[in-house]
Amino acid sequence: MILEAVRIVAILITSFVLALTLTPFITRLLKKAHAGKQIRVSSDTPIFSSLHKKKEGTLTMGGIIIWLTLLILTGSVLILDNLFDGFWGYLNFVDRAQTYLPLAAFFIAAALGLFDDLMGIMRVGDKGGGMRVSHKMTIYLFLAVIGAWWFYSPRILDWQIIHVPFLGNFEIGFWYVPIFIFVILASAFSANETDGLDGLWGGVSLFIFTAFLVVSFALGRYDLAAMIGAILGALLAFLWFNIYPARFFMGDTGAMALGITMGVIAMLTNTVFLLPIFAVVPVIESGSVIIQTLYKKFRKQKLFLSTPIHHHFEASGWPESQVTMRFWIISVIGVGLGLALFFLDRLFL
Repeated sequence: MILEAVRIVAILITSFVLALTLTPFITRLLKKAHAGKQIRVSSDTPIFSSLHKKKEGTLTMGGIIIWLTLLILTGSVLILDNLFDGFWGYLNFVDRAQTYLPLAAFFIAAALGLFDDLMGIMRVGDKGGGMRVSHKMTIYLFLAVIGAWWFYSPRILDWQIIHVPFLGNFEIGFWYVPIFIFVILASAFSANETDGLDGLWGGVSLFIFTAFLVVSFALGRYDLAAMIGAILGALLAFLWFNIYPARFFMGDTGAMALGITMGVIAMLTNTVFLLPIFAVVPVIESGSVIIQTLYKKFRKQKLFLSTPIHHHFEASGWPESQVTMRFWIISVIGVGLGLALFFLDRLFL
């Protein structure tokens, strides 16, 4: 166990250093590509447009740093493990049962998010800002269906059991499929909604993935924990430049990858009922959007000044960095509570 902990820390630090090393190159590439954020001026979102107009031109697609770091690190240890015996096998975290699906989900979602970001930069798509939300949700649904099939199929993982904290495991048969799809869609949607302020989603996802690292390690899924460690190292390096005032934004290429992977890991670790606690801030963010939409539909007026709710607090006069820090604090409390429930559940069952 100690050796596994050392391995995870080593991978995390390596990922952090690699991501820091890549950042100047990625930044220059984004500048050459004129990858500046486009802030759409819309009568539907006047508050958001006025608050964030000054950020127009800030580099986007910074999430490339995260997935490129993970890609290089994963590919390197996999190749070296196949070429040489011993040490490289110790570092290799690619495993069919534990990391195939989250790695595949991460990179596929990153590629799709990159495509959406490029559409936004080229001012094509929905009002010149990339894919419509409905199109994004269709893509999320497609990925979720593939993931559900991977989990449920008797020829692959053959998972039909869901764990309810303090009650135990329940075999739910085909119901596992719609639950899986809902979790992935909700995770992707909430990640997209949370990614709206400098350092907000980067910091919140850092805490969430830290919780999943602890959970994976406690469950003895060391390869999954090592993969999460690689993501955390890259996230830390990204946050170094993304905190207020951000040098670059994450973009969908990072937010979509992290959100979908978050949901996949929750299913892999059978902690789906703890996910809303770990991810309390994304739940609040997406909940505010849903509530605002329903309120406007039935009451013909707004409940919040702007949504997601972090924009409401911005519009209320909170400095952007203050909103981010306070949401980080809420996230830490959620993660702490979720981990406490996780270990209590293991203690009593």
